[in-house]
Amino acid sequence: MKKYLMVGVTGAAIGTLGLLGGCEVIAVQALNMIETTEFVVDNDTLYMSGEINSKTDTQFVQVITANPQITTIVECGVPGSLDDDTMIALSYQVRDLGLNTHLTSQSVIASGGVDFFLAGVERTMESGAKVGVHSWSDGRRDAKDFPRDASEHEANRKYIADMLGDDAFYWFTIYAAPADDIYWMRPDEIVEYGLLTAPVVSSSRYGCPAE
Repeated sequence: MKKYLMVGVTGAAIGTLGLLGGCEVIAVQALNMIETTEFVVDNDTLYMSGEINSKTDTQFVQVITANPQITTIVECGVPGSLDDDTMIALSYQVRDLGLNTHLTSQSVIASGGVDFFLAGVERTMESGAKVGVHSWSDGRRDAKDFPRDASEHEANRKYIADMLGDDAFYWFTIYAAPADDIYWMRPDEIVEYGLLTAPVVSSSRYGCPAE
């Protein structure tokens, strides 16, 4: 299922596919034909920004192949996913490679960007990072409108369970906000749902490249 709200680093909401209809479908298809994710390598750190789309997986493989020393992915501003199938496949690669994920104090991640963060073996965060979640939509109905045992839940639910050990966070996200809105998680909620593997820190050695 796709999560269509895209909250950029600027905080601008582009919209929801199901509400905007055919024109937005064409726009999403067009965005999946170009590279919307940017990767910057700094020694053992891979800085990531932009939406995850159908080309992100290939970009990632190329970067990792050329830089096998990478141990940590820092998400700077990752507002969502234009292709959840790619996002989930990419995330399993990250976990299989044993990579860690980190958020700086300036990081802003939402929707599929949050799902991707969960792929890290070690998941760390600095105070001030923003983590936003919401429901997915099939273009007509939000996730919460489907029965709990509906097959439509399975891919995203299983992914969350695989990454965190249970699916509690999945159910939290789909009720936290509708697909055309965003809910910014409180620090205690981030801890409660197991997004982190270590306590929040005030600073670290990581610093996202300047815009």
